[in-house]
Amino acid sequence: MTAPAPVTRDVLLTCPLDCPDACRLRITLSRGEDGVERAVRLTGDANHPYTKGFACAKTVHYPARQNHPDRPLYPLRRVNPKTDPEPRFERVTWDEALDDIAARLRTLLDTRGPSTILRYNYAGTMGLMEGSHVHALWRALGIPELDETICATAGTAAWAMGYGARYGVDPLDVPHARLVILWGINSLSTNSHLTPQITAARKNGARVIHIDPYRNRTSQYADTHLKLKPGTDAALALGVMHELFAHGWTDEAYLAEATRGVEELREVAREWPPERTAEVTGLTVEEVRDLARAIGTTRPTYIRVGYGMTRHENGGTNLRAVTLIPALTGDWRHRGGGVVLSTSGAFHLNRSRLGAAHLIRPDVPHVNMNELANALAPEAGLGALVVYNTNPAVVAPDSARVRAGMMRDDLLVVVLEQAMTETARLADYVLPATTFMEHPDVYTSYGHHWLGYNPAVLDAPGEARPNTWVFGQLARRLGVTEPSVYWTVDDLLAELLDTGHPHLAGITPERLKAEGTVRLNLPATFLPYAHGAATPSGKVELSPAPQYRPVRAVLNAEYPLRLLTPPAHHFLNSTYGNLPNLNRAEGGEPHVLIHPGDAEAYGLADGDYARIVSEVGQARRRVKVTGAAQPRVAVVEGTWWGLSAPDGTSINAVTAQTLTDLGGGSTFHNTRVRLERVTSGA
Repeated sequence: MTAPAPVTRDVLLTCPLDCPDACRLRITLSRGEDGVERAVRLTGDANHPYTKGFACAKTVHYPARQNHPDRPLYPLRRVNPKTDPEPRFERVTWDEALDDIAARLRTLLDTRGPSTILRYNYAGTMGLMEGSHVHALWRALGIPELDETICATAGTAAWAMGYGARYGVDPLDVPHARLVILWGINSLSTNSHLTPQITAARKNGARVIHIDPYRNRTSQYADTHLKLKPGTDAALALGVMHELFAHGWTDEAYLAEATRGVEELREVAREWPPERTAEVTGLTVEEVRDLARAIGTTRPTYIRVGYGMTRHENGGTNLRAVTLIPALTGDWRHRGGGVVLSTSGAFHLNRSRLGAAHLIRPDVPHVNMNELANALAPEAGLGALVVYNTNPAVVAPDSARVRAGMMRDDLLVVVLEQAMTETARLADYVLPATTFMEHPDVYTSYGHHWLGYNPAVLDAPGEARPNTWVFGQLARRLGVTEPSVYWTVDDLLAELLDTGHPHLAGITPERLKAEGTVRLNLPATFLPYAHGAATPSGKVELSPAPQYRPVRAVLNAEYPLRLLTPPAHHFLNSTYGNLPNLNRAEGGEPHVLIHPGDAEAYGLADGDYARIVSEVGQARRRVKVTGAAQPRVAVVEGTWWGLSAPDGTSINAVTAQTLTDLGGGSTFHNTRVRLERVTSGA
C-alpha cells in the first residue's frame, strides 16, 4: 500500500535573529507519516515590501538547525566533572531539574545574597518576550544587572550624543540617493536586504563607495573601495569635514537652524588637511579629496554605518565623527539622504515594564558582559550563572578564561539552549529551549520600520519549553509574587502598545496578530532630523567636537599585526556553527587572511597553519594569503565554534576585555597579535 503523501502548509513569520533585516519569512511545514509537523523549507515573503521574497544565505538553512539530530529535547543533568574533555549528561524530568536549580538558587540568596547569581544573555532571539521580558525574574530577585554591551552600546552612546533617539533613513527611500557610502559595514553579508535598494539607487545614477579595512563582498559590489587603516575612521571623517568647510560644501542654513557647536567642529576639522588625513588613514591624498568632493557635491548622500568601526578603544568617537557628516551637508533635508546606524528609535513602544524594568534598583551592582571572564574568577564570588540566548564560551572576549570560570566545581551553570553549543557542554544543567517557530513573540527591527508578531506554528519537540516558561516555573518555586514575571505574550503585547505615540497609531494587538507584520505609522516622507534632533537642545549636537586619538595598544615588534574578526557571510554570530554545509561554505575551517608581504615576512604560505598570539591568549588557524587584507592586518572572518577550529579554540581566546571610549562596548578589532608558523598537528 502506498504511504500517504506528506501534508504541507506555508506560514509567515518574522526572523528572530540579530540582524537589521528582521525578515518576513515564508516557511513550509510538512506533516510526515509519524504525524509530526516539521519545517522543511524557508524563504522570504515575496509580498513583504522590504524582504521581497528572499532570505539570507544562512537563514535559508534554519530548518536544518531546527531539526538537528543533536538538538537537546529534554532536561539534561551533568554526571561527570566539567573539566573532562567530553561531557556526559543524564536525562531528568523538568521537576527534578527545576526543584534542584531553585533549591540551589535559594541557598545562595539566603546565605550569600543576590549578588552571587548572574544572568548572561544576549540577542540569540530578538523577540521582546523571550529575549527581553524574560529578564523579569532576575530583576524581581535583585541580582546584578547585566550590561548588554557586546555589540551596540558604543554606537548607541555615540549616536545619542549627536542625535538623541536612533532614527534613520527609511530603507525604501535609499533609491533616491545619488551617492551611497557603506562605511564599516559588509552590508551584502550582514544587511543583505538593503542591497536591492542600493542597486535601485545605482540604476538611478548613484555611485557606491565602500569604506572598510579589507576587501570583502561589499567592496567587490561597490564602485570604489577605500581600504583605510583599522580604527582611523574618525581621522577620515575629520578630513572629509576639512574639505567640506574649505570648499563651502556645507549647508549653512541647516547648520544655523538645526545644529549647535559648528564653530568648534570647524576648528577641529581645520587641523585635518588631506595630507595629514592620508598619512593617518593609509589612503592617498587623492582618495581623501575624492571622497570629500563626492560627499560635498552630491545630494542626497546616504551613509550606512556599521558597528565594525566601534570595535576599537576609540570606537564611539569613530562612529560619532562619521555620523555628524550629514549635519554639515544638510542631507537630512533630502529624501534618501542622511546616515543610518539603527532604525530602532522609531518603535515608540511602552517599555516601562518590559523585562520588569520598573524593578531595577539604583543600588544594584552591574556587570559589563564584556568582562565575563573577570566575573567568573573565583575571587569574584559568583555562585550561579544562568545563560540564555547566547554562547559565551565562544563569543565572549578572553574566552579561555570564560571557559575556565565555567568549569569551576563550585559554580552552578544552567544553560537554556536549542543546540549543544560549547557553552551547553560546560553546563551542570542543559534545559531545552524552543525556537521562534514554537513560541509566540513580538519583534521590532533596527533596519526597517515594520513591527512583527509570530504565533507558535509548531508543537515543541520533546520537552522543549520557552525561556519564559522555565523562569516562571523557577519563580513559583522561589516564591516570587511580582505579576509581570508571569505575563503571557498577550499581556506583554497589550502593555507595549499602550502608548499614545503617533508612530503606533492604529496598531492594536488584534490588528498586529491578524496581519503579522505592520508598518509603523510614519509620515509618507520621513525626514527625522530635517529641523533638529531629539536632544535636550532640540538640535544636532556637534559639540564636543570629535577628536581622533591613536589607540593605546599600538603595534610594536612583539605584536606587529592588528587582528580583525568581522562577520562571515554564512554565519550569524555562532548561531549556525553546528551546520556542516555552512561550515563548508566558509572553507571548512576558520582561516586567517594575511597580506602577501606579511606572509613572506613570517615565512608562511597559503594553506600553512599559524599560531595567532596576543597578550591574552592564542589560537591556531589555517593561513590564506590574499591581497584582500592590507599589510599589518590579520583578518579572521566569522564566529566559528571552537569545535570547528583545528585547535578546538574560539578566536576570542585571543581578544581582550578592553572597553570602548563610549558605552563600555567591545573592542574585538583592537587586538594586536603576532603570527608563529606551526605544523598542522602542533
